Amino acid sequence: MTDIFARRPGSWLALTAWLALMAAPSGVIAQNVQEPAPDSSIQVNETDPYENWNRKVYGFNETIDDWFLRPVASGYRAVMPDFADRAVTNFFNNLTEVRNFVNSVFQLKGESAVVAAGRFTYNTVFGLGGLIDVATAFDLPEQPEDFGQTLGYWGVGPGPYLMLPLLGPSNPRDLTGFSAELFLLPSAWDYADEPEVYFARALQIVDRRADLIPAESFMSGDGYTFVRNAYLQRREFLINDGKTVSDPFAEEDDDLMLEDF
Repeated sequence: MTDIFARRPGSWLALTAWLALMAAPSGVIAQNVQEPAPDSSIQVNETDPYENWNRKVYGFNETIDDWFLRPVASGYRAVMPDFADRAVTNFFNNLTEVRNFVNSVFQLKGESAVVAAGRFTYNTVFGLGGLIDVATAFDLPEQPEDFGQTLGYWGVGPGPYLMLPLLGPSNPRDLTGFSAELFLLPSAWDYADEPEVYFARALQIVDRRADLIPAESFMSGDGYTFVRNAYLQRREFLINDGKTVSDPFAEEDDDLMLEDF
């Protein structure tokens, strides 16, 4: 599946499913595709036992995105030159290298830790404080790592799929990891005055949402199902370092197709 969730927004206010991915990580793409919630008589999938509630939250997030976030992001794309837009994205991505480094160490991934440290150093020193991604040109591609991935690396299960208000798709493991990073990891925001923090956070959210507007064309069918499957596949991909894993929803679809025959 196209990687539209490569990164997760770094802000606790971000709609992470509009993710990034990313990556995230650390996260819903607005789409006027709504279908009735599944009949309660249908067997509930263990991965998404709270689907009825999750769909309501998804609808709430869509409403906020339709009426506020997407219009602002569209205006941002219209007035922001491409080079400036890329510079803003690079700047905020560079700040996540601290998170990538710490979690790479926690996962005993020496190479990933060196890459994260190298990327932050190169981009900060030679990339004008992170505005230019020179590290990628030096063959140091970003390797996103977050505490949710760290928990998964050490065997913690994801738990049921959750759609969170404003934060988007998640699960108990990723929510725990996100909360831990929020309170424990050092952040450049800690050394800024409060007004600057709010402006920077708002800019980060709008920039992330604006970057994902082109990805809306990849959505098809039921928006909730699309976002859920994309999120689960992306998280498994990250936690397993790119190894192919089974997709319970894909298997479910295969079973339905077999029943048709």
